[in-house]
Formats: sequence, C-alpha cells, structure tokens
Amino acid sequence: MREWRGKRYWLIGASEGLGAALAETLSRAGAEVILSARSEDKLQTLADRLPGKSRVIVCDVSDRTSVEAAAAEAGHIDGLGFLAGVYWPQKAQEWNPEQVEAMCDVNFTGAARAVGAVIGDMVARDAGHIVLTGSLSGFRGLPGATGYGASKAGVMWLAEGMHADLRKTGVTVQVANPGFIKTRLTEKNDFDMPFLMEPEDAARQMFELMCTDGFKKSFPTVFSWMFRGGQFLPDWLWYGLFARNR
Repeated sequence: MREWRGKRYWLIGASEGLGAALAETLSRAGAEVILSARSEDKLQTLADRLPGKSRVIVCDVSDRTSVEAAAAEAGHIDGLGFLAGVYWPQKAQEWNPEQVEAMCDVNFTGAARAVGAVIGDMVARDAGHIVLTGSLSGFRGLPGATGYGASKAGVMWLAEGMHADLRKTGVTVQVANPGFIKTRLTEKNDFDMPFLMEPEDAARQMFELMCTDGFKKSFPTVFSWMFRGGQFLPDWLWYGLFARNR
C-alpha cells in the first residue's frame, strides 16, 4: 500500500472528467495535488472544493515551453498523473487533419512532454511515480477511432518502454487503460457504449492501481477481456466482428 499523506502529485488534465475525479480521490487520501490544464477557472473551482491542500498551475500540453515552465513552478513532486486528452470520432474516409493531429499531439506527444519535464529529476534521486492514461481502444485497431486509438496506443507503448527500463529502480511507471467514461468527450459518440463508467468509478479503479506495485490495469474488467483477447484473434475475425456492428 502506497503512503499518500505528505506526498505531492502533479495531475495534468485535471479540470474535469477523470482528471478531476482522480484529484478528489487523491486529496481525500491525504496527498497534496497540483492541478494543471488550460482552463484556470475550472481548475480553481475544483481546487476550492478539494478537502486537502492544492495548487493551480495553468499548462498547455501541446507547448513544450508551457509544460517545462509548469514543471519548474510545481517544483518537487512525488508523482505525475497524465490525464489530458482530446477526442473526435471519425473514420479514415472522413479524415480531419486538424483533429487527428490534435489527438496525436495532446494525447501522446503531450504525455511525452510531461514525462520529459519530470523524469530526469526522478531518475537522479531514484524516486518517483509516473501514471499515464491509455485506453482499451489502444489494444487493436477499431473503426471510427483513427486518431484517438493510435494516440492511446502510443501512450501505452511509452509506458511499457519506460517500465522496461525503470522497473528495477525507485521510479514506478504505471498505465491505466479505461473503457468508456461518461464525459463531454464521449457525448460525441453516436453508438452504444457498453459498460459506460462514471468518472468517479474510473478514478477509483485508477487509484486502486496507483496503490499497488502493479504495472497496468485495464477496466472495466469484463469489457477489457474483449480487447486484450482480441490481440490474439486473426485479422479476418477481429475486423469481421466490428464490421457487423457498424
């Protein structure tokens, strides 16, 4: 069990949804939370209702200068949680360059920028905790998820590579792979979303992972079996299954 009291966690993408819910969970557990996103008003509203100590630092993950400045302002941290993300459902036939690039830049490259701003110090002191947010959609190609699935697959691989390098050091790397979460992003979907979770439920699952020494957690568990097991299915069966459902 990880000790939370007296720890400082920097949460990027904390203004709403899963990020805000995780901030509340960590605050109740006794951690000081540093809240970052682009919207200062939303962050301050969240900070005002948290039970524990918090701080607001505006940060744009699409700008490395902004991320590095925010990291410097945050100072010493015990952990980083990256939860920032953007999403637009679209098929390859309906490719929107700006939206696809934004999903890749915010979801994946943004995570790399955030990690790059803190990992040097963590490695130097051989202590730290990095938690990234993947997705069940990152396990294998899905229709209508051209940019989003690719960006999340990148995040998951980023976590796997860091874990391979750091697993025998004092720096812990973890990745949480949630399914559908009820947020303004999933409101864009016009299809059924099985096992749709409230942000608070997803945050509880993510916090449970963070309390352990495990590397990853994919949830909801039953729903995740389809995606994790799908990696072993032949192409004709995997894509055939989804072709019948679209």
